[in-house]
Formats: sequence, structure tokens, C-alpha cells
Amino acid sequence: MNGDTLEKYYKEGLEERIIAHLAKVKNITLEQAMDIYYSSQLAQKIHDGKDDVQYLDYKVLVQILLDTEPELFV
Repeated sequence: MNGDTLEKYYKEGLEERIIAHLAKVKNITLEQAMDIYYSSQLAQKIHDGKDDVQYLDYKVLVQILLDTEPELFV
């Protein structure tokens, strides 16, 4: 398994944990959490590997999402 493949699987698992935690914290469905996450700038940063944000803990990433993109929760 090469580094790119490993990184892809890591990001997929991270996204699953972010979505599940977001649903729990905001008391919303997994589908709603998925819609919010994938429409966020955070999701794009993780996908792009920008600023190495993908290496932060998923709970920290959910808090960053809540703090920096509150308009997604209106």
C-alpha cells in the first residue's frame, strides 16, 4: 500500500468520525450532518490536505467547524 492510498483511507475514516460526532453534538441526523460537512470549507481543506488540518483530532475539527462556519447550522 502506498502513501497516497493510506492517506485516502485515513481521510475517509476521519470524515466518518467527523460526521458521526457532528450529528451527536448538534442532535441531528447523520444525513443532515453529512450535508453540512460536505458543504463546508473544512471538508474542502481536509480533501485538499491544506494546512495539514486533516491530522487534527476529529472532535477538534468538529469544534472548528462549529466556530468558523456557523451559517451552516441556521
